[in-house]
Amino acid sequence: MDRKFINVILLGFGFMFVFTAFQTMGNIEKTILDSITQDDPNFVGDGYTSLAIIYATLALCNWMAPSIITITGPRGAMMIGAVTYLFFIITFLFPRTWLLYVASVMIGAGAAAIWTGQGNYLTLNSDAETISRNSGVFWAMLQCSLFFGNLFVFIKFQGKTHIDLETRNVVFGALTAVCVVGMVFLMMLRPARRTPVLDDVKSEIVPVQEAEGPMEAFRGALRLFCTGDMILLSAAFVYTGVELSFFSGVYSPSIGFTLAMGDNAKQLVGLSGVFIGLGEVLGGALFGILGSKTTRWGRDPVVIMGYLIHMTSFFLIFINLPNAAPFGDTMDVSYIGPSPYLAMFCSFLLGFGDACYNTQIYSILGGKYADNSTSAFALFKFTQSLAAAACFFYSSRAPLSVQLGVLAILGSAGTAAFCRVEWRARARARAAALESIDDKLSPATHSLADNTLHYD
Repeated sequence: MDRKFINVILLGFGFMFVFTAFQTMGNIEKTILDSITQDDPNFVGDGYTSLAIIYATLALCNWMAPSIITITGPRGAMMIGAVTYLFFIITFLFPRTWLLYVASVMIGAGAAAIWTGQGNYLTLNSDAETISRNSGVFWAMLQCSLFFGNLFVFIKFQGKTHIDLETRNVVFGALTAVCVVGMVFLMMLRPARRTPVLDDVKSEIVPVQEAEGPMEAFRGALRLFCTGDMILLSAAFVYTGVELSFFSGVYSPSIGFTLAMGDNAKQLVGLSGVFIGLGEVLGGALFGILGSKTTRWGRDPVVIMGYLIHMTSFFLIFINLPNAAPFGDTMDVSYIGPSPYLAMFCSFLLGFGDACYNTQIYSILGGKYADNSTSAFALFKFTQSLAAAACFFYSSRAPLSVQLGVLAILGSAGTAAFCRVEWRARARARAAALESIDDKLSPATHSLADNTLHYD
């Protein structure tokens, strides 16, 4: 196993443990905070508001992330970010409304550093042949966090209609320890330098010097954001942000709030996260194994498959969960009697479809913008996080049918835009190949013509 692939594996383990803590926390935050409010009337923190603050701060701070990485490097940026994730988890052991929102701002800033650093570091350890494989392997390892963390929550919440103080503290303590393990793996990462060229095809890349300063990095990000392909890709980024906020913070709590699911409705919150994780891991592993094939056949078939899977899941969720499910406990029903089995199947579809989109976005950014990967991944996270923040702000007000309708519209637009960029890149590749053939044939053609004239 070569050193760069070992770096990718270590990166995957680091993120798997750090995000076992955070993604599990995000999945249960609304449910947990409602239980804390019942125990302590002075606590008025809201899960949706906290998540909205996190993603809004992440969006704003992403503009500064390329500049920070020019100072700290990708490994330093990831460690700084991981510390803020640890702080966020620890604050739940001492529930205070003001502390919740301060920690939400801090983790939003830290997330900008950790994710931009991750994108840059993954690119440094990849080339044209390995970027799709490495993206899939990293994504599968990352999403194992949903599986392990939520399986633990499923066991701890078993048979509970109210999450008591002792249960909460055991969960928070365990997640804190897991986050520390992830930080140890991130400290084990070794320096890496990028192989000179990833894609052989010229694309809309804004040149960035290896030793650029913070202001140059910021201006480079602005220039890149205004290019045609990046504007189109932003539509796909927006969709991934909205569907991320839906499955990570809205859908699972909605299952728990649907009391017609039965006595174990709260327990299903954790189980939903497990099935989302299974879909994510299966998708990431599949596209990691088939990485070389997707590079050859194009990324658009995978994204279109993700689109069809998501549209199917949205329809099934619409007929399975009541309209008022995102707001709190309800005995309402939808068009059919709420089915836990169907709800878990939809969780799996949401996870698998999300893996389809994200692995291919990582692949196209790491390949197409290899010389400007820090800015490219920062812009991806900026757009995605801004959309996620907007979704969390309206999630506490918009009924389920409206949220699903927004997802369907944005999914259609984002998929079409991604495919347009991929098809345009393929056309450039064909043109470049033909131009290369012409260049090789031209000397031979001239030589044949000279020989013919000499013979005459």
